[in-house]
Amino acid sequence: MSGPDVAYIALALTPGIGAARLSSLLARFETAAAAIRAPAEALRDVPGISLAAATAIRKADPARAERLVARTVELGGRPLTPNDLDFPPALRVIPDPPTLLFAAGNAAHAANLGLAVVGSRSHTRYGAEVCRHLAGGAARAGIMIVSGMARGIDGLAHTAALDVGGATIGVLGNGLGVVYPSANRALYERMRDHGLLITEFPPGERPNAGSFQRRNRLISGLARATLVVEAREKSGAFITVDCALAQGREVLAVPGPITSPASVGCNRLIQSGAKPALGLRDVLEEFHLTVTPPGSKALPVDLSSAERRLLAQLEHDSQHVDHLANALGLTSHETLSLLTNLELRGLIEPLPGKVFRRTAAHALP
Repeated sequence: MSGPDVAYIALALTPGIGAARLSSLLARFETAAAAIRAPAEALRDVPGISLAAATAIRKADPARAERLVARTVELGGRPLTPNDLDFPPALRVIPDPPTLLFAAGNAAHAANLGLAVVGSRSHTRYGAEVCRHLAGGAARAGIMIVSGMARGIDGLAHTAALDVGGATIGVLGNGLGVVYPSANRALYERMRDHGLLITEFPPGERPNAGSFQRRNRLISGLARATLVVEAREKSGAFITVDCALAQGREVLAVPGPITSPASVGCNRLIQSGAKPALGLRDVLEEFHLTVTPPGSKALPVDLSSAERRLLAQLEHDSQHVDHLANALGLTSHETLSLLTNLELRGLIEPLPGKVFRRTAAHALP
């Protein structure tokens, strides 16, 4: 098998040469190597190639590209061009498609559209619980989870998918070999070994504000739908939302308390027309899946042991939150969090005076 086209990689990494210009160059010169060797006058004759672009192309360095390929391989990865079979098919057709990716892990994860999960870096406990529930449940149902490897909701979504043995893709705003944030080193290694890491940036490149904005179009581009778990009023998650909408993808948002600053952005999204994600069922609908077969009274398979114990307590009658907390050996706050999650899923309903009851006689398997 022939190695990577280092001339193409050198040209793709040339500043100012995006997908449109690269396509024009290859149409005119047939190969990247020929484009790099072409005189400036011939380059200027290509539509869209300015004097500055022609000068940059003449300086493209295949030897540097070869070194970057070698470094990528040392880091357990490889470059992917749009002609590679493992190049994510969905990213070939988005606006401003990537011309080159560096990938480490199981490239098969990118074969199908997944669920993008984004949200606040400084999430609440409610946001963390919802993220684990929805991302983990979707991954268990066979949906690939994609996010940006950041602190907070991103990391929780990746971890939830890995914990259930599901597929997940981390889109980096930096090059392979750079762990950002550094606290995510263990997650980075898990993703490289059991998931997939991809980036447009060459190995060793540090992140900057602009790189994260470019990353976000790939997150939404790899997904059939984007789920916003928690977002403040001016959250960076809205960049991914805008990308998803521009790509014609669905946007879902998790509603939250109107008194919580962490939920203002999500509630505004719902007010503006985003689909409310009230439970795993709403997410699975986007992929034409169901939590349980129609007519089944079995509980959803992804309930935690604590949720199952709480539902067992409510099997025969309604109970006050304090009574439930004592029976389960939990704090009132922990019990309320479980109750909130189960209520969102339609399994319980509140009564006056902090009393709760089952909504239907679901069988406990």
